[in-house]
Amino acid sequence: MSLASASPRSATQPRRLSILGSTGSIGCSTLDLVERNPDAFEVEVLTANRSVARLAMQAKRFGARLAVVADDSAYGDLKEALSGTNIEVAAGAAAVAEAAGRPTDWVMAAIVGAAGLAPTLSAIRQGSVVGLANKETLVCAGSLMTAEVKRCGAQLLPVDSEHNAIFQVLDLERPESVDRLILTASGGPFRTFSRADMASVTPAQAVAHPNWDMGAKISVDSATMMNKGLELIEAHFLFDMPEPRIDILVHPESVIHSMVAYVDGSVLAQLGQPDMRTPIAYALAWPERMATPVERLDLAAIGRLSFEPPDAERFPALALARAALRAGGTAPITLNAANEEAVAAFLAGRLGFLGIPEIVERTLEAHPAAPLGSLEEVEAADATARRTARGLLEARAPAPQIDREGGR
Repeated sequence: MSLASASPRSATQPRRLSILGSTGSIGCSTLDLVERNPDAFEVEVLTANRSVARLAMQAKRFGARLAVVADDSAYGDLKEALSGTNIEVAAGAAAVAEAAGRPTDWVMAAIVGAAGLAPTLSAIRQGSVVGLANKETLVCAGSLMTAEVKRCGAQLLPVDSEHNAIFQVLDLERPESVDRLILTASGGPFRTFSRADMASVTPAQAVAHPNWDMGAKISVDSATMMNKGLELIEAHFLFDMPEPRIDILVHPESVIHSMVAYVDGSVLAQLGQPDMRTPIAYALAWPERMATPVERLDLAAIGRLSFEPPDAERFPALALARAALRAGGTAPITLNAANEEAVAAFLAGRLGFLGIPEIVERTLEAHPAAPLGSLEEVEAADATARRTARGLLEARAPAPQIDREGGR
C-alpha cells in the first residue's frame, strides 16, 4: 500500500506547510484549521491558479514565504499586491511545480484536475508528507506515483473524505484481513431524476450539491457520479485493492463516508458531518488528532441512514471508470482528460448534461489503452485525449442554449 505508516511528530516544532491550490475550497478549509492552531503550523508556500487577490490576502495573513500564481499573465498583479512585503512571488506552471518541491514538512496537494500532477510529483520527489486531495493525480499516473513514493521515501495521506475514511478504519498491518472496500456516494443532486429530466438540467442545478460545499467541476462530477469512478481508481492505487473488490454504495445522507469489510464479516465505518475540515484535520495532525469546529454528529436527530445501489443506466460514468481501470495504461488518463473537457463545455453552456459521459465514452473508444512508463507519456496521452474530446464537442450539434445561472 502507498500510505504513510505511523511516525513520531515533534511536540515542540511547528509543521512547515505548503498548500497547493490555497484559494480553492480545500485550500481555504486547510487555512481555516491552520489559523485555529497557530502554534502548530507555519505556512511556507501558497499557490493558486489565477485568484490573485485572495492569494495575496492569504499570503499576508499567514506570513507565507512564497506565493505563486499558475497564470503567467497574473504575475504583475500578484507582485503589486504583495509589494512592500518580504513575500517572494512567482508565476507559471513550472513555478508552481518548483514551489511544490521546496523542502517542507507537509504538502496539501489540492490543485484540481490534471494540472495538479506535476506539482504533486515534485512534492513526492522531495520526500514530503503529502495530503492528497487531487484524485486525478493517481487516476492519471497511479503506478508512476506510487513507485516514486516508495523510491523517494515520501508518504501519502488521503484527504478525499472517502479515502480518508477508509484510511481511518483500515488495518494497514494486516491487509490480508480485508475483504473489500466500500465507497459511499451521496448520489448528487439528480439521484432521483429520470434520464429525461437529466437531459435538461442546468449548470446551476448541477453545482448545487445537496450535502457538500465543493467547487464547480467537482460538483458536476458528483452529479454525473464520475467523481465516484475517479475515486474508485484512486482507491485501487492507494490501497492496492483489485477493482472487483471495491464497491460503490449510494448513501444520500453522507454521514458514513466509507467502509471496510473484513474477512470475518465485520464492516467498519467512519462517520461524521459532511465537512471537509474533518478529513483535512486528520491528515494535518496525523498520526494524532486535532480539535475542529465541525458540528458534532447527532444520529438521533438524523433518525435514519439509507442506502441503495447506484443506477448504472442513469449514471454510465461508473461503468466507464471501471472499464478504464481494467484496461489500465493510458485509459484512465483518457477518461479523466475527456471528462474535464466535457465538464468545462457543460459549465459553459455548450453541452447538455447527458453529453458528458457520451463524450468520455467516444474518446475512450478512439484511444485504446497503451502502456505507460513516464510522466511525458502521461502528458502526451492527456493532450491527445483532450484534442479528441474537443473535436467531438465541436462536431456535435449545438446544445440547447442554457443560462448558466439556472434558466433556459
